[in-house]
Amino acid sequence: MTDSTAPGDQAQQQPDEDTLALAHTLFDAARNGETELLRSYLNAGAPATLTNSAGDSLLMLAAYHGFAETVQLILHHGGDVNAANDRGQTPLAGAAFKGYSDVARVLLDAGADPDAGTPSARAAAQMFARTDILEMLG
Repeated sequence: MTDSTAPGDQAQQQPDEDTLALAHTLFDAARNGETELLRSYLNAGAPATLTNSAGDSLLMLAAYHGFAETVQLILHHGGDVNAANDRGQTPLAGAAFKGYSDVARVLLDAGADPDAGTPSARAAAQMFARTDILEMLG
């Protein structure tokens, strides 16, 4: 029996320890609002659309944890404002759920769809009585 995997294919399928460590650094930076650290990696070419095993993007993590400046940075580098995670939640819905109106404003200004995802940002704002965010959503 022969191995039909070409040299290098396995490396593409299984990230090495350095790649995993870098990904964890990026996710932690987004989650903790470490904008300057994240900026250095994004400026160097790290993908702004990176997602973790739950489908949470850098943008989702920054939005869910309330870091408007970090959200703006990720959007500037090509983050997808409407990308839902594996549970169907969008960054705007995360901001609405948590009540981060400053983050919601940044996302809406970038074109976030208040009716995308499950639950949508509009539904989350209604469920949790986020009246300031509901007003923004129109």
